[in-house]
Amino acid sequence: MAQELVGVLDVGAFSARLVLVERGGSPVEPALVHKTRLRLDRALDADCRLSQRGIESITEAVRKANRVAAEHGAQAVFPFATSSVRDAANARQVVAKVARATGTELRFLSGRREAELSFVAARRWYGAAAGPLVVLDVGGGTVEIAAGAGEVATFARSLKLGAREMTRAWLSSEQASAKRVDALRAYTLDRVREALDGADDLIGGSRAIGCSKVLRQLARLAGARPQRDGDFVPRTLHVDDLRRWIPRLAKLPADRRAELPGISRCRSRQALAGAIVAEALLTVCGEQVDVCPWSTTEGLLLTMLDGEAAGALRVA
Repeated sequence: MAQELVGVLDVGAFSARLVLVERGGSPVEPALVHKTRLRLDRALDADCRLSQRGIESITEAVRKANRVAAEHGAQAVFPFATSSVRDAANARQVVAKVARATGTELRFLSGRREAELSFVAARRWYGAAAGPLVVLDVGGGTVEIAAGAGEVATFARSLKLGAREMTRAWLSSEQASAKRVDALRAYTLDRVREALDGADDLIGGSRAIGCSKVLRQLARLAGARPQRDGDFVPRTLHVDDLRRWIPRLAKLPADRRAELPGISRCRSRQALAGAIVAEALLTVCGEQVDVCPWSTTEGLLLTMLDGEAAGALRVA
């Protein structure tokens, strides 16, 4: 009997990733992962509009994903775009153009919903025995925070503190001044404290979990242990490590940061802002964070596998 597949198409700033999972299976062992590289960070103009070239790259990536999904007989694929598209000034036009060209209408998850889904993913990865969790997701445009003691989050927030946006707003020069770095550190800490004001009982004592590539790469930068195959597994990220690395990152131009362990070339420019935002989160939410390999995409897949049809998934 042919396997029944469901999936998620995640269109982000750096890639469009299609993940297909057998119905009744688990994201731990996806049936297929197909990725198309994107550089939407380069496609945003000064007015935060995605360029025609950026729209064309999204369209081609969606076409490829649709073709792959059809070839593998996927029954349901939930297509969504992250803040790189959602927060663009011409987001509606982008969605309309991609839909006309591909037949696929990209959906947007609210920041709060992304936070809730990241929590679902982290909870399923670590299990009930992990106790109360506070889940942190540092993206390009936004930061998501969710917390709870059960299967679903009882607290969820989304903040416009993403690594890409903080770089654009605060660290646009090739090499950041110490004054500018200090100002951003103070700003992000104030914003995080403000967002979590009154949630001390929920956040305090919870195990902090990081669900993003930003945190994963910072963990590798701060210290990684080799596996037999030569790859690296991120370890727990400590706030003291970030405080040591922030001034070092600030002294390096983006191309030099890309030479550091864990920092990819496409994310090197925003690595400093990502570290500053992560420092603020860990200062308020605990001294350390364990990095989880799952995030919003896996949370969506788990929701689908738990019985919700793709068309009925809650996005707000």
